[in-house]
Amino acid sequence: MTLSLDYAALSDVGRVRRNNEDSAYAGPHLLLLADGMGGAAAGEVASSAAVQVIRRLDKPGITGPDMMEALAGAVHRANERLSELVEEDPEREGMGSTVTALLFDGQQLGLAHLGDSRAYRMRDGLLYQLSHDHTFVQSLVDEGRISKEEAFTHPHRNLILRVLDGRPDSDPDLEILDVQAGDRLMLCSDGLPDYVSEQVIATSMAEGTPDSVVVDLITHALEAGSNDNITCVVADVVETEPASGTQPQLVGAAAELAQGGTGPATTTMRAQGDGGDGGGGGGRGLDPEELRYAPQAPKRFLWLRRLAVVVVILGLIGGGGWFAYNWTQKQYYVGTDGDYVVIFKGVDQVVPGLDLSSVYEKQTLLVDKLPTYSREQVEGTIQADDLAAARQIVTELQHAADECAAKPKPTTTPKPTVKPSTPVSTPPKPPATTPVSTPASTPVSTPSNGTVNPDDCDGVR
Repeated sequence: MTLSLDYAALSDVGRVRRNNEDSAYAGPHLLLLADGMGGAAAGEVASSAAVQVIRRLDKPGITGPDMMEALAGAVHRANERLSELVEEDPEREGMGSTVTALLFDGQQLGLAHLGDSRAYRMRDGLLYQLSHDHTFVQSLVDEGRISKEEAFTHPHRNLILRVLDGRPDSDPDLEILDVQAGDRLMLCSDGLPDYVSEQVIATSMAEGTPDSVVVDLITHALEAGSNDNITCVVADVVETEPASGTQPQLVGAAAELAQGGTGPATTTMRAQGDGGDGGGGGGRGLDPEELRYAPQAPKRFLWLRRLAVVVVILGLIGGGGWFAYNWTQKQYYVGTDGDYVVIFKGVDQVVPGLDLSSVYEKQTLLVDKLPTYSREQVEGTIQADDLAAARQIVTELQHAADECAAKPKPTTTPKPTVKPSTPVSTPPKPPATTPVSTPASTPVSTPSNGTVNPDDCDGVR
């Protein structure tokens, strides 16, 4: 037995907001609702774009398990469209939209859901919520920290954790649901359930036609003081030809932008093919909706986010410091430790509270056995590429010391001793020949036969 849908859709801007950021669509094979977010960042553009992309699923031939693949693909294409719109106009950065869709093949329903809009089913007088809110308060309910009644009045009940926003991680919940004749289906934006209890919703859905039910539900929300846009899509599963016909209905921002203007406060229009994605969102002040729907953690957990950021930063600093220290411990240089030449491991730098170098190999070579130039080099440290290079430097220093040690020591010519003569009364006459000079008192170095230049060994002690 093939079933059909008898549907109606209605959207109201509400009594507080100046523009409608909700968009909805109802057709023979698809019920769809999107609640835009972002305020001045063009939430109406986001919801309209999402609806215009996903509404293409409203056609026969998508059945059974294929509905899951079709819904997932459509949501991802809508997400890509939002990303394109942000690239076209960076001022739209931060906009996004919820998505709740029911794809109907005559026997089953395929559900795709992302955000805090809702899908309900009334069967045998009982109301069931088909979707699961992606909100902060719903996570508290799931964890048992607050009750469902407390969530209804929680100050952060509109804080969304997952939303369609053009980023890669916007994956919807997907589910196949059974359906039978007599079921009544309803999609709504959060402007209804945030102000109207489920008992009142159930009472309104229990009787009347889809057209009268959407009017009744929106009226209840307005009377309850809803300060948000309110959009409802209601459909009856019937065995006969639907009283509403098969003409699709497009409401809210999607209808207004398709008309090329802001449209009236309450809009319902017949969809005639694909509309434009529209524009808008510019020239307005800061909208409270931008703050209400901004996907961010509540202030009560702000300290936890800051702590997480600090931990990440400290981790990066600590990791970088560990890698830097590890690098220093693979370096080597030649220096002195007391009277001896040694090989150090590390770098010759001073960091308060941290030793960056240590003695790796102590040599038998005395610093005093080196020529002046080599000794000054070692005392100022000689850098090496690795341990083998450091050992090669020590070998060369030892060779220089050995050559200086093997070089003969300088010798001096002894000064002649002059014997005193017997004193006479008259001084002796100077010789007639050229005077003979006396030997110099400064020692004269003898030539060196070694391979080391005599000057190179200067300073050896």
